[in-house]
Amino acid sequence: MSSAGFNQWVVSGNLAADAIVKTVTLKDGREAKVAEATLYVQKSRNRDESFTVSLSIWEKSTAWRVLPYLKKGSLIICTGSVEPNPFISSNGNVPRAGLQMTVMDVHLDRVKEDEIEEAEAQVAVPV
Repeated sequence: MSSAGFNQWVVSGNLAADAIVKTVTLKDGREAKVAEATLYVQKSRNRDESFTVSLSIWEKSTAWRVLPYLKKGSLIICTGSVEPNPFISSNGNVPRAGLQMTVMDVHLDRVKEDEIEEAEAQVAVPV
């Protein structure tokens, strides 16, 4: 089986900040919601260094369901497609490249304790 042209990536890291939801206008004029976040990823060979991946989570993706848990510092695992995102740095006008991921699914590896307690309290049923 051939997978030519298949763009599927898995990346794990910590969120730099809470995800921010925006409403955007699509090319066909409809509006859609998208959450944006930044993921810090540690390099495997040098754990003191990291790079960032810009995340886009669209409202109809399966990743949207965990949006309330995407808080600053959470360790998450994302699956999706990645595209390069070239830019000119503001420090010295040097060409740089970043990564932009359109997230299809998110797995929560570690969320802050207060987030877990809140979720459990919402699920608890009084006897």
